[in-house]
Amino acid sequence: MNAQTPIMASSAEAAFRAAATQRILVKDGPYGTAIQALGLTEADYRGSLTVNHDQKGNNDILNITRPDAIAGIARAYIEAGADILATNSFNANRISQADYGTEGLVREINVSAARILRAEIDAATAKDGRPRFLAGALGPTNKTLSLSPRVEDPGFREVDFDGVKSVYREQIDALLDGGADFILIETVFDTLNAKAAAFAAMEAEEARGQRVPIMISMTLTDLAGRNLSGQTVEAFWVSLEHVRPLSIGLNCSFGATELRPHVQVLAGTADALIMVYPNAGLPNAFGGYDEAPETTGSLIHAWAEQGLVNAVGGCCGTTPDHIRAIAKAVEGLAPRRIPARPQALRLSGLEAAVFA
Repeated sequence: MNAQTPIMASSAEAAFRAAATQRILVKDGPYGTAIQALGLTEADYRGSLTVNHDQKGNNDILNITRPDAIAGIARAYIEAGADILATNSFNANRISQADYGTEGLVREINVSAARILRAEIDAATAKDGRPRFLAGALGPTNKTLSLSPRVEDPGFREVDFDGVKSVYREQIDALLDGGADFILIETVFDTLNAKAAAFAAMEAEEARGQRVPIMISMTLTDLAGRNLSGQTVEAFWVSLEHVRPLSIGLNCSFGATELRPHVQVLAGTADALIMVYPNAGLPNAFGGYDEAPETTGSLIHAWAEQGLVNAVGGCCGTTPDHIRAIAKAVEGLAPRRIPARPQALRLSGLEAAVFA
């Protein structure tokens, strides 16, 4: 594309920002938890595909083999009050799909993931007139650009930046072709992986001549508030604010109780919309989640009362009942006001530094 070609604005982004001034928006919950509850067999996952690997646990492949199941989950979240739906595509990239021998199906998986939810969103909005939004979800992959998997060789990497960017670009193009409004880079444990994803989205934007709004969500690996690559939430924001994301936030990691101090820090730091979707508390001894929907809703209600959030939802262990409780908990409460920050030189390493 010629460098002079203007980038067209995103009508979905404008509508999202307008809605976010009126109310706290509600994101859906996880597909993994909902899919587990269906008790699907390997044959359900595989469908009519001819592949050599066992497909059980490959939740993303269900966009092709059981689109009815994914549509049903989406409807449940919409009925619970979700304004924002994220595609069932957390592992729908070549790196992650290599575990199942389905790298060649990445485009089909992502296009289908977006089309399924686009149809459900459009049908619901046609019925009640309420605007809803579709975020194409990108997971972190199971590789890291910042850290070596070999203790004895700190300089070793299994992947490089251009390779990860290419993997994300393939997924982003497919999600956009399927009808996604935004690209959600979520559960970020490695900031450099997120930068590769953001770079890919910006390349897609230039190639299309159409604004591709980005949402970014960090996941913490300790209660001190750092991700796996060692950054604090402030440093994470400074590392990525140049891409001007539609929203920045936190997801997974912990429940609302443990995330609260880090939400407070981010809300006071970032001049972007804040979207946070915690787990249903901390996992129990069996890896399950016991926090009741009413408890999650009450904790998030406290965030909203303090003016900390613009959008909220649920991550691991949450269900449509949790989303319903969250929607009820924030109903009628004012969304966070984006703070105006003075101009300054801001740099980030593991921590942020500000120079007036």
